[in-house]
Amino acid sequence: MASFTALGLFILLEFINLSAANKDTCELYAAVGQSLTLPLNYNRLENSHVLKWFHNDTIILYREKGKVSIGKPADVSATGSLSLKSLLFSSAGVYEANVLNPNGTLALSWTGRLCMMDKVSKPQLTYRCDFKSSAVNLNCYVDKPQGLVFSWTLDEKTLTSETRQTLSISLAQLKGERDFSCSAANKVSTQKSDTVRPTCKSPSPSPPPLLCFTSKTVLAVVAGGAGLILLLITIIIILCCCYSCKKNQMRLKDKGGLRMLSLSKREPDSISPDYETMHPSKDSPPVAIFSFLSNFKCDIMAYLC
Repeated sequence: MASFTALGLFILLEFINLSAANKDTCELYAAVGQSLTLPLNYNRLENSHVLKWFHNDTIILYREKGKVSIGKPADVSATGSLSLKSLLFSSAGVYEANVLNPNGTLALSWTGRLCMMDKVSKPQLTYRCDFKSSAVNLNCYVDKPQGLVFSWTLDEKTLTSETRQTLSISLAQLKGERDFSCSAANKVSTQKSDTVRPTCKSPSPSPPPLLCFTSKTVLAVVAGGAGLILLLITIIIILCCCYSCKKNQMRLKDKGGLRMLSLSKREPDSISPDYETMHPSKDSPPVAIFSFLSNFKCDIMAYLC
């Protein structure tokens, strides 16, 4: 007995879940701004019948004896179908129609759920060449891709096996001029992208680095070599100046010795001391001054050496 009770409770719960699922199921779909006709199609509808239309349990049309007291007469067809215009998101919900006989009995009833959706925006088709995998990857971009169905065309032929938002084609298939386009659709609209012709050119290989070294290494070596050459030139100039100084010093010493020797050989009374003091020789500068300057220059060069 308990098993039958449990079985009955299980069947009741499944029925409730099924009813709830059916209640949330949409029979009709529309986009904002569109118009839609709710189909009643009661061919035996007469003016003697009472027609009622409800939206979420709120009456939106009432006609009795051919006279409409709620709603607009132009919104009802001869078969009782209701026309909805300039739909909004608030137009979604459950619609119900009842046709009553003159005696008040129910002649026909219709119920349906309307779901509102956004229109699909125009897709933007982009592509990227992937030379590592030898393929071109295409992407059908839309603002809100959730719930959309995608389709692809190659040279105006639909690729029936491709329904994803992305498409990968090998580069071998791009030989020649191949035109691609994609479409995105939902239950209320379809939009197609512009045609795109991918072009994938393999990049030219970069030249190998000089002597297997990087450019920074080569520049560092060149700068170091230039600095070394400049240092060698400086050292050579200093050595040459030192040599020149020493040579000049030796020359001055030789000239000074010769002059002193010549003066010592002269007769003491041949030249008056006053004359030598008052009239120095104009042929060469004084030996003392010239020797001082040369020694000063050579001292500096000796310090540098």
